[in-house]
Amino acid sequence: VQLQASGGGLVQPGGSLRLSCAASGYTLENYAIGWFRQFPTNEREGVSCINLSDGSTHLGDSEKHRITISWDNSENTLHLQMDSLRPEDTAVYYCAAGSFGSFITGCYLTPGWYDHWGQGTQVTVSS
Repeated sequence: VQLQASGGGLVQPGGSLRLSCAASGYTLENYAIGWFRQFPTNEREGVSCINLSDGSTHLGDSEKHRITISWDNSENTLHLQMDSLRPEDTAVYYCAAGSFGSFITGCYLTPGWYDHWGQGTQVTVSS
């Protein structure tokens, strides 16, 4: 599975960004796919994920009401819509896919469960 993330950039506080992650090389119907971010402090945090096996989604607690995750099956692409961005959202955002999707119900942001990682895309929120 190859994952190609895009859509990062510099945005002002309160602005929006839409990240995309194009997946190729394998059918992901039994996978979970999601977004993680790594802060300048090197701390890593799960943002959101979707289990393509059952369609369930999960959002990290700090992201509710500001983030929408979606999967475009026709384009094999994961999207992350982020609104009301704050300076503390500044991080490198990574997409990742895990083959655990068909073995469990729901989606989980446990980094070690994800087998495949894309390169990151930088998001900087600053005025």
